[in-house]
Amino acid sequence: MKIVVLDGYGVNPGDLSWETLEALGDVEVYPRTAPEDVIDRCFNAEIILTNKVVINKQILVSLPRLKYIGVLATGYNVVDVDTASDLDIIVTNIPAYSTDSVVQMTFAHILTMTNRVEHYTQQNRNGRWSYNPDFVYWDTPLIELAGKTMGIVGLGNIGMKVAQLARCFGMEVYAFTSKASSLLPEGIQKTTFEGLLSVSDILSLHCPLNRSTREMINASSLAKMKEGALLINTGRGPLVNEADVAEALRSGHLGGYGADVMCQEPPAEDNPLFSAPNAYITPHIAWATFEARKRLIAIAVGNVKAFIDGNPVSVVN
Repeated sequence: MKIVVLDGYGVNPGDLSWETLEALGDVEVYPRTAPEDVIDRCFNAEIILTNKVVINKQILVSLPRLKYIGVLATGYNVVDVDTASDLDIIVTNIPAYSTDSVVQMTFAHILTMTNRVEHYTQQNRNGRWSYNPDFVYWDTPLIELAGKTMGIVGLGNIGMKVAQLARCFGMEVYAFTSKASSLLPEGIQKTTFEGLLSVSDILSLHCPLNRSTREMINASSLAKMKEGALLINTGRGPLVNEADVAEALRSGHLGGYGADVMCQEPPAEDNPLFSAPNAYITPHIAWATFEARKRLIAIAVGNVKAFIDGNPVSVVN
């Protein structure tokens, strides 16, 4: 069985192995694939694995042997699933492989803004502490999380674990979620989106990207947030209007923005967030710990094997 991995480098830059996948068929792994090369590389493939390479209708109808597409991520918007269904092509994804890593990055951003470890480390490399007249100094606000209010949009696997960890820090937790209040664990209070904006000292986004959530954080919603509140986005870039967030940072109304995702990836050099104060951007790496990537490959191979055995799992179409 011919198996093609279109963009393997992002998942496995060389520190993991494809051996378990190679045991299932004739495997070709490409580090990256340009859009114009997809059809040629996959023409004889029965199985395609893709992370960010788009598989659209034009490509799908041009691959007569294709029976299965495995998305090497949780989100599967890179595949035209409707056309795939029409062509009896199974599409699968990999849910929940990176929950712990994304939660960790969420709090890395929070602690970056509340404790400013990077700032003080750099200051001290430049000699600031060595020449200080006192045993201690600080030149930024330092914020204790205990007693603050954490607002969470979306209580899936990641949002729920963020809520649990926030409680461990002694925070009050409110959530905007489709789950019924009766189903929420003790210590998580359900509220409206408007209510969440008004009470949150820290607002963290963990919801899917769809028509109702696209740019849910914009000039209007930002104006309803507390003065100096912090905003975290480890979900999807387009959940926010980046220009509006940058303006709220410049005005000081928003105290900080920590994001691991952007509307365009890679982002343009002139993205307004790069010049905005108190914007902390990481390059979509929350999912990329060694442990999470190892789980991703193991689950992806398991998905392929299940398909070959006639019992597909994690099917999204």
